[in-house]
Amino acid sequence: MDVLAILRAGGWPSLVGAWLHLTVSFMVWLLVAALSIPLAQELGLSDQQIALLVALPLLGGAVLRIIAGWSCDWIGAKTTAVVILVGELGVLLWGWLGVAGYGEALVMSACLGVAGASFAVGLPIAGRAYPPAAQGLVLGLAGSGNVGTVLVLFLAPRWAEALTWHGVYAVMAGIVLVTLAAFVMLVPSEPAVQDRGSARWWHNVAVLVQQRAAYWLCFLYAVTFGGFVGLCSLLPFLLHDLYQLDAVLAGSLAALSGLIGSLIRPLGGYTADRQGGLRTLHYVFPVIVGAVVAVTSPSLSMAVAMMMVATGAMGFGNGVVFQLVAEWFPKDIGLASGVVGAAGGLGGFFLPLAVGLLKGMTGSYELGLWFFAGLGVCAWGTVIVALRTRTASTIESSSRDSFSR
Repeated sequence: MDVLAILRAGGWPSLVGAWLHLTVSFMVWLLVAALSIPLAQELGLSDQQIALLVALPLLGGAVLRIIAGWSCDWIGAKTTAVVILVGELGVLLWGWLGVAGYGEALVMSACLGVAGASFAVGLPIAGRAYPPAAQGLVLGLAGSGNVGTVLVLFLAPRWAEALTWHGVYAVMAGIVLVTLAAFVMLVPSEPAVQDRGSARWWHNVAVLVQQRAAYWLCFLYAVTFGGFVGLCSLLPFLLHDLYQLDAVLAGSLAALSGLIGSLIRPLGGYTADRQGGLRTLHYVFPVIVGAVVAVTSPSLSMAVAMMMVATGAMGFGNGVVFQLVAEWFPKDIGLASGVVGAAGGLGGFFLPLAVGLLKGMTGSYELGLWFFAGLGVCAWGTVIVALRTRTASTIESSSRDSFSR
């Protein structure tokens, strides 16, 4: 079955609505990162202060993804998605009209985490509109809404030059308002949500994270997605600091890196559908590790090339991990998406924070990136072990079948 036939086999308006929700929410989620240079200059921030400001939306998104996952089952995915967009709109209006100092900027940055919760609703909306055999491709296409990272990194510095960073928040508020209207029209109304009970839902979360497959997927996604969004958040300021690039050029190069990672995500899910998620991840993680350690190369051209390779491999890996989520937890995809997505957000929070803090202590970005590369090596090792265990189990099962015959 070709790609177009797969897409026609399900509810494509839901897929489009989910993609639009994710794209604009990613723009909001990484808005502070895209404006990190003008914010640092206007507010007079140190490396550690700007690192915290950039990382807080990622932390807020990680926490709120779990709550959004609960809300999907409690009041419905579409209703939850609308609430998220309304929340984004409120924070952006405050950023436009009310934020003046660093303290207020910290609170606003944390509140922008509401946009990061979009993943916990966008993927279930898209996934439930298609049959199980298409989940890798469909979730990859919906997840490619992280192309919003590219758009905001490319556009926000240019808008800031003409409008100041407050004006950029006004522009984004208008974009969110239009998106809200389009989403309501595209995504069909849901059937009545079965009342599971709040306590039961949180009990299900506890049961889910006790399963080895679930917390292993959380770790893998913390490396792939956390690495992607964390590195994209860090790149504008890193390029400005290391290579003295202006805000527009630094944002453009970061956007190009994010574009590669966003566009390749559906290919990761599609490949995993056909080759198997574990086998595909076996080749993804060494690429991530090798590229990340070379990001701070003395040569700007080499550094940019490695940034693109790293974000591309991470984006590909994101699609693979969520194919595994859909395959292993088909009946709880909303819950699993929220929990695994939260782990990805936490990974994204710790990467820029750790790199920024270590940069302030040592004067170098390298130690923080090497630490992240070490986590990538650990993730690769767990995939190798899982593949060997699975192969051994298959051989043992085949031997038993042959003996019984």
